[in-house]
Amino acid sequence: MVKPLAITALAAALLTACMAGPDHVRPHMAVPGRFEADAAATPGAAAPAAFDDAFLQGLDDPLLARLVDEALQSNHDLRVALARFDRANALLRGARFDALPTITAHGEAADVRSSADQAPGTPREARDDESWSAGIAASWELDLFGRVRRAIEAGRAGAEASAADLRALQVAVAGEVARAYVELRGTQERLRVARANRDNQQRTLELVTARLDAGAGTEFDTARARAQLEGTAATIPALEAQVQVAMHRLAVLTGRDPGALVAELSPPAPLPALPPRIDPGTPGDLLRARPDVAAAEARLHAATARIGVATADLFPRLTLGGLVGTQAIDAGALFERDSETRIVALGIDWSFLDVGRVRARIAAANAEAEGELARWQQAVLLALEDTENALVRHSRTRVADAHLERAARDAAVAARLARARYEAGASGLLEVLDAERVQLQAEDAFAEGRTRSVASAVALYKALAGGWPRHVPERERIAGRRELPDAQAPERRVASRP
Repeated sequence: MVKPLAITALAAALLTACMAGPDHVRPHMAVPGRFEADAAATPGAAAPAAFDDAFLQGLDDPLLARLVDEALQSNHDLRVALARFDRANALLRGARFDALPTITAHGEAADVRSSADQAPGTPREARDDESWSAGIAASWELDLFGRVRRAIEAGRAGAEASAADLRALQVAVAGEVARAYVELRGTQERLRVARANRDNQQRTLELVTARLDAGAGTEFDTARARAQLEGTAATIPALEAQVQVAMHRLAVLTGRDPGALVAELSPPAPLPALPPRIDPGTPGDLLRARPDVAAAEARLHAATARIGVATADLFPRLTLGGLVGTQAIDAGALFERDSETRIVALGIDWSFLDVGRVRARIAAANAEAEGELARWQQAVLLALEDTENALVRHSRTRVADAHLERAARDAAVAARLARARYEAGASGLLEVLDAERVQLQAEDAFAEGRTRSVASAVALYKALAGGWPRHVPERERIAGRRELPDAQAPERRVASRP
């Protein structure tokens, strides 16, 4: 019996390279050599800044860098994604054990009394019996057709997809923190402009009121000046509310209660400076960097491997099993030579009579793989679209910034001259009020445009999946050493909390 089993095991070893189902081939999709928006950049523009992962350092704002780091440590959405990542790793470890023999141990002690019907004519005392047994059993599926190996392959690809999802969420959270911070600083600048214009208009009202008291002005001029002042003052509460909302958003993104950062973020600070241009690289570079594209490809890989799992059911499943143990009716004789028991068996399970169901599962797995291929292709197109749009918005907002800056500067000069002319009696109050209104609009538009410009840079870096770390080695977790998938895993920067 041992010799045929040894031959079977040797044949299984020789057939380990045989696996049912198709092998995963990395999909290919034709993409342009460069981005259209980057190719259409203004001739003679400044040389682009090199794209790298030092985005936050490039913004030269230590507070923003710290907030992003805190969000990557404590954001609750990231903790959820990390839990999914750990679950995928646990399932992968379980799938790997399927390739190894399953070994179990058992023991039993029994005191049995048979009934009079079971042992007719036997005295009551003679119907008592004892039974003692112990043993070790092992079973091993001979993976001749790759069912187990395909399942492990699918599990590994699923873990890689979870790792890419975690990286994508890290980029998204960091981008959201940067966007909220930029909006906070931009709104604070708009609030400063509104308050400065309110103060200017207050001085104008005081001047008009003084002229009225001196008999040189009219109640009509005073009413118009007061109306303009009240209109400007009415914009301030809405801007103050936007500032509070942005601070609350940043606090929640970093895993704290909404009011935790109000005291720290309330002092205004300037918007971060930006390089003249940002080099986006090539579409090929983008597709290699985008974690959402990597996740889509990993899911396609897993779906392809599951075709092999389903296809392997067309072939017989062989299981090698064995048991070594001891059995006796007395505990003292349990491990004696004559109490030895053993079983060596080769089992065959073949559902060839149920081939209809097997082929239905294969068809379902093929359909799933087709869907994952379409999802990958869509992810590629969306990544290209996202980056093209971000490039266009960023380049156009920088052009608009230049015009808005000049308009704000000229409007401030015009308002100053109009006030001087009015004080000298060379013009009427209407000219002053109109100049102050234009100044407020121009300075507010410039502050809002600068905010859009910096936010567009954040969106561009987010589209390029850059500016934040993507790959780091395994680190220690609070709960102990945790296994990562074979592929490079994202930085595990989310702290475990009770």
